[in-house]
Amino acid sequence: MAIRLTTTMTKRYFILTGILLTLSAGILFGCGAQPTAWTDAEVEILQSLWIGSLPALEPDPSNQYADDELAIALGEKLFADTRFSSNGKVACATCHVAEKDFQDGLPRAQGVGTTNRRAMPIAGTAYSPWFFWDGRKDSQWAQALGPLESAVEHGGTRTQYVKLIGAFYKDEYEAVFGALPDFSDASRFPEPAAPVSDEAAAANWEAMTAEDREAVTRVYVNMGKTIAAYERTIMPGESRFDQYVKSILANDSAAAETILSDDEIAGLKLFIGEANCTRCHNGALFTDNDFHNTGVPAIENLPEDTGRALGAQQVLADEFNCLSVYSDAAPEDCSGLKFMLTEGEALERAYKPPSLRDVAQRAPYMHAGQFTTLEGVLSHYNEAPAAPMGHTELELLHLSEAQLTQIVAFLKTLSSIK
Repeated sequence: MAIRLTTTMTKRYFILTGILLTLSAGILFGCGAQPTAWTDAEVEILQSLWIGSLPALEPDPSNQYADDELAIALGEKLFADTRFSSNGKVACATCHVAEKDFQDGLPRAQGVGTTNRRAMPIAGTAYSPWFFWDGRKDSQWAQALGPLESAVEHGGTRTQYVKLIGAFYKDEYEAVFGALPDFSDASRFPEPAAPVSDEAAAANWEAMTAEDREAVTRVYVNMGKTIAAYERTIMPGESRFDQYVKSILANDSAAAETILSDDEIAGLKLFIGEANCTRCHNGALFTDNDFHNTGVPAIENLPEDTGRALGAQQVLADEFNCLSVYSDAAPEDCSGLKFMLTEGEALERAYKPPSLRDVAQRAPYMHAGQFTTLEGVLSHYNEAPAAPMGHTELELLHLSEAQLTQIVAFLKTLSSIK
């Protein structure tokens, strides 16, 4: 027999149905209607990842001008000046584009030629003890000097650069470093001249007196120190993830649940838990700044790349490392360089994990752009293939496609709020 619902009965029916649906949603998803439960240990991890936990930036003992306002202003100009290249078309900002999180969105960086690796993002790197994917430099200023004389990046030479400083930045340079030497005598300071692979430039460099080479190199080093001073000011911004953690720490779970979606929260749970992402991507910058072999495939037709294994040897021999005569640091300030791991299988094809902040805007991924999407990266981690060299640190995760999608959703919450 059919039952005819009265108006009162109908209202009661829909109210009861709504309550049941709401309760079932809370049971199924664990959030939305019911605040997400976080253990004390998980909250501690969340707080460590929160941008508010980023400590104050300590001085760089190797660069006494690192926080000098005039050096910062000069460094910003040099960073964007394309005259500091062999073809007048390449600046630091060519591969580190501000609108692209200070990288270029290419699989491998394009300067006057094509490099073998991806341009790394700059934001927050002042906190890192090592630079480049392989850590072959141990300061921001030493890192800044590398591309300037690279044949495939800026492609220029020291004498070219110091003459440009004299022609266009003399007053600004002298306001920071004092009197600029006169480099106008072409017989003493020929172009091109630098300790590089180009035969003509190398021959000219060797023909110069030791005193003149030293004068040129000092100005060249100071260029790097001003560029580093500017780069120290480049930091990531607050993200939705940070707003979520801030609410959790304030015990305002109701506000927190309005910031991230169910899938984003589920992805966060996986990120700090079952997926083991914080093994490498930890701290407020989501990187441990160490070196890891994660089995990333090699790129066909590129030279063999051993990662940190070669980088460790290069930083020890670097003309501009922390212990060099061009560093402002005392020997006791260079413990990282003196006590670093220099050999062994752990270094083979190991690379530094970049910060995951703003990672959704930085495709492609890995040191040579091996993966075009975040989905591709996570699939690689989930499957844990053997490394082409050395031993991978990855282990099979056995995550479902739905779980991988949730992690991607979480990673997108790390984008800075404009």
